[in-house]
Amino acid sequence: MTIWYLTDLVGTSVFAISGALSALSKKMYHDLFGIFFIGFLTAIGGGTLRDIIMGAHPIAWIRDPNYLIVIIISVIIAVLCRRWWLGTLRRPLLIFDTIGIGIYTILGMQKALNAGVNNWAAMLLGVISALFGGVIRDTLVNDLPLIFDRQLYATACLAGAVLYQIGWSLNLDPNLNFIVSAGVITLVRLTAIRKGWALPRINN
Repeated sequence: MTIWYLTDLVGTSVFAISGALSALSKKMYHDLFGIFFIGFLTAIGGGTLRDIIMGAHPIAWIRDPNYLIVIIISVIIAVLCRRWWLGTLRRPLLIFDTIGIGIYTILGMQKALNAGVNNWAAMLLGVISALFGGVIRDTLVNDLPLIFDRQLYATACLAGAVLYQIGWSLNLDPNLNFIVSAGVITLVRLTAIRKGWALPRINN
């Protein structure tokens, strides 16, 4: 197992927990399949769309059963630990989502760049990897997808993607480049939540 493979599994776990917590926030306590389904789609949605666009087959979670195992375990953990988050569920949901978008933006970019995709497309594919699972999650639980929130969300992913691309062009150590770029995404997003940072509104 490489460090990137393990990181991918961690990102899968984080998004699966995010999806399960989102389902639990809608009081879906008696619908275990629904909780798993939302966690599953949140975890694999962005990466699946990225691989379909790139024509990368077979898709990772279809080829490798470890992804499904990680998702199942992560959803079970979220359900078993749900009492810890009752009443304050929004905060852990946002934290797990923020960690997930940081990891998946850069992993998505790495896979795209290694496949020979041009730099601009690689950045967009990285953002798609990070955000599409969350769009599916929020749509299924009847919430406004966070990507449409005025607080910095997609912008944070794009900032990290640009930073990673600069490091890639300068032949920066891949591990350091990953940590710094994913960290910037996480930091910008968490700060935007805390400080209420938002893009300017377009007036009619």
